Amino acid sequence: MFEIGQKAQLSKTFTDADIRTFAELSGDTNPVHLDDEFAKSSLFGRRIAHGLLTASLLSGILGTKIPGTGAIYLGQTIKFLHPVFVDDTITAEVEVIGLKEEKKIITVRTTCTNQDGKAVLEGEAVLKYA
Repeated sequence: MFEIGQKAQLSKTFTDADIRTFAELSGDTNPVHLDDEFAKSSLFGRRIAHGLLTASLLSGILGTKIPGTGAIYLGQTIKFLHPVFVDDTITAEVEVIGLKEEKKIITVRTTCTNQDGKAVLEGEAVLKYA
């Protein structure tokens, strides 16, 4: 069913509308995400997308590709390495790194890179699959 080294990807460009919708849904209205003037004086010099908005692409892969329909998250580690800016295109990738077939548990390496190939997020996820 699954093999060590198997991979799947998903890409998305995060627009201003995406960031504003995520802020509304999550309640995270930190002005570094929403206010150009405020963000100019921030560490990054401009607005950034929410880290968990970026990480949400991983959920898209895990629920539809690897392991797919019926998957249940058991855990996720995340390291945020670089900011994601408005209109950055992010490619999320998962790679199978561990299997416990008798328990139907899969471990995957999770990474997100921007349009320049720079890693913006990395971690691991553990899931139960159907």
